[in-house]
Amino acid sequence: MIVNQWVPAAHQGDAVGDNARTLQRLFREWGHEGQLYALTVDRGLENEVRSWHAGGWRDADVTILHFAVPSPMTSALKTLPGVRLLHYHNVTPAHFFAPFDPGIAGMTIRGRRELSTLVGHVDLALGVSEFNRSELEALGFSQTGVLPIAVDGQRLRSLPARPSLEALLQDGLVNVLFVGRVAPNKKIEDHVRLAEHYKRYVDSYYRFIFVGRYDAVPRYYSAVQALIAEYQIRPDRFWFTGPVPDEELAVYYRNAHAYVSLSEHEGFCVPLIEAMNMDVPVLAYSAAAVPETLGGAGVCFAPKDLEHAAELLGSLVYDAPFRTAVIERQRVRARDFDAAHVAPQWKSLLESVA
Repeated sequence: MIVNQWVPAAHQGDAVGDNARTLQRLFREWGHEGQLYALTVDRGLENEVRSWHAGGWRDADVTILHFAVPSPMTSALKTLPGVRLLHYHNVTPAHFFAPFDPGIAGMTIRGRRELSTLVGHVDLALGVSEFNRSELEALGFSQTGVLPIAVDGQRLRSLPARPSLEALLQDGLVNVLFVGRVAPNKKIEDHVRLAEHYKRYVDSYYRFIFVGRYDAVPRYYSAVQALIAEYQIRPDRFWFTGPVPDEELAVYYRNAHAYVSLSEHEGFCVPLIEAMNMDVPVLAYSAAAVPETLGGAGVCFAPKDLEHAAELLGSLVYDAPFRTAVIERQRVRARDFDAAHVAPQWKSLLESVA
């Protein structure tokens, strides 16, 4: 059977593209033909991903569109003769971006409108979470389901040490990690406020580290920096690394005392799974798909009381029995998203649509 996948962009370290590449390897292990196509392809991925613009994708038995942004792929999917599957990774609502970047806000509005045009044109609409599936159902998709992202638990654990970076991170400060874009829905400003509460009530020897792009929404990043300056936080206590290779990302996880997510909109949130795989205790605000992804693991809290969150963060760092119990539960939950667990669900799906 020919099974093609379409992703808008194939980037190293991007959750949507990484998931599609993992699925491509699984499909070929099961004897299926087919390719992974993207509109843009990072250098180094040319052997795994083909350019969608070059064509050659019409005659597949099954085509899977991984939807996260508006693109020409949406209208093209509706013209295909084979089985059409939608895998929805979510589109962040426009109101998060509107105060900082009207262009991105407009793109998210177009994305959600474009998604709705696929109603009646796909054989099955899948969400990567129940949160996403419920959005699809609300839009009018009649056949829906859930298939989560497959996360390779060994990918980061097997990478070598970086002694120079390790030394910087092992200077006696508590490392509080966040991985992902610096974007308005991630609520990085609340990390700044959390740091103030943590310093006041728990410990002044801390460092918040943000690994990921910080130039996607420049006005938002400037607002975060202005808040840091307003609170007179020392520059060495807030690190914004930008994108890093996996070898460095693994070092940040290995040296993190806790992982914190204060995001108010996530369709899944792969870094939560990465943190659990790396035995980093997670503290997360309970919003959107976050509690579903954690599945009772980590420490999930609501309402967003940052003073209370600072106390919880202190417990994760300094209360050894509590920390150990949280990590043990996280190890169990992380296995639910390992490729070995997710693969049978995809295999059964392909057999059912064959």
